[in-house]
Amino acid sequence: MEKSVKVCVTGGAGYIASFLIKHLLERGYTVHATLRSLSDASKVGLLKGLSDAETRLKLFEGDIYNPAEFAPAIHGCDFVFHIATPLQHYQGSQYKNTSEAAVSGVKVIAESCIKSNTVKKLIYTASVTAASPLKDDGSGYKDVIDESCWTPLNLSFEMHSDYIKSKTCAEREVVKYNGRGIEVVSLGCGLVGGDTIQSLVSSSMAVLISQAMNATNLYRGLRSLEELMSKVPIAHIQDVIQAHIFSMENPHINGRFLVATAFLKSTEIASLIHKYHPDITIPPHMIEDTKRETKWGSRKLEDLGFHYKFDAHNIIHDSIVCAKRLGDI
Repeated sequence: MEKSVKVCVTGGAGYIASFLIKHLLERGYTVHATLRSLSDASKVGLLKGLSDAETRLKLFEGDIYNPAEFAPAIHGCDFVFHIATPLQHYQGSQYKNTSEAAVSGVKVIAESCIKSNTVKKLIYTASVTAASPLKDDGSGYKDVIDESCWTPLNLSFEMHSDYIKSKTCAEREVVKYNGRGIEVVSLGCGLVGGDTIQSLVSSSMAVLISQAMNATNLYRGLRSLEELMSKVPIAHIQDVIQAHIFSMENPHINGRFLVATAFLKSTEIASLIHKYHPDITIPPHMIEDTKRETKWGSRKLEDLGFHYKFDAHNIIHDSIVCAKRLGDI
């Protein structure tokens, strides 16, 4: 791409966003990235330290709880990646909860894209937690999980209920804007691992390899995701980034897509850990077989020409190598 092509990335210092910005700069794009506060030296330093950041990266302040702040970052851009998401509710704000804030955020950002008259496509980083194959009455799971699945919001969830609901409501809202002056792509990403440019293991990677880390609370998060999804969808950060760029660079792509290389039971994750890292001992109570057989039915992105380069073995192995490098294992 020519250097004149500008893209905006919200939530710029996050796990996926920072990795995406690194790759966009390497490919020659000019990047507008938003942070909640430009006074956060560690986050600013992370992005400013990337190759070509000095000449092709511009930072802006932008907070989901004040979504009008994103307009200057979007102005003049050709593509927008909306990755920022509220993880904690700000008491006393104009919104009742994170779901209301997330929905308002995607509305304002989508409308800013339309008003810009330059943005061709909005790519939203969704979560596969919005695509649970749970039946609406909670009686069990559908036989297959694909893009037709939406998480039933009439059900209660043991963990991360606010996050699940906010990601589901926000994705339902953003896809409504497809064809209304802009194209919209929604990428529902599985549990992401493999590597990081941050100085710590991301929360998603930590949950993915929680059995190897012997971390009880993180393992509860893994099992909670398994209860929601029937099994655990996983993806390598490199594939997730390439899926975002692929969706941007191919003009015929729009709509909703699930992004995951494998769909595993937590016991299968434990087996892969043991196979490639026999030095790691997993406590017996962290190996629980659910016997579920829901199938992964999403091939929409692949049918359009996208190819995953990292399989489940790569994802687990690379995540553990990364965690060892950062001192978490």
